[in-house]
Amino acid sequence: MTSEVILDDEDGKLVTLARGAQARADTAQGAAVRDGDGRTYAGAPVTARTLSLSALQVAVATALSSGADAFEAAVLVGGADDDPGLATLAEISSDAYAILTDGRGAPVERLGGR
Repeated sequence: MTSEVILDDEDGKLVTLARGAQARADTAQGAAVRDGDGRTYAGAPVTARTLSLSALQVAVATALSSGADAFEAAVLVGGADDDPGLATLAEISSDAYAILTDGRGAPVERLGGR
């Protein structure tokens, strides 16, 4: 049994960004990350014949390609604890945490971090 996950204001902003990406792409998932400098990036899943990325992978890749070199946190709306983007998040910043939410953005589980 997991304890209740409480979002602080900054994590609440990540939920809002992730839900926005989810709505714009009209998908079941969205993600957002906060880098070590406090900048935020959002993403939705990408699925094409030659490319398949989860929403978190898109958000992480966008941050990295924008110069981020560390992460504080991530939110996965409608995500799961086996998302391949979690491995990249941990590779870059082992102390970063991720919050999984249901499809509406209500927190379900917190993984890793402090």
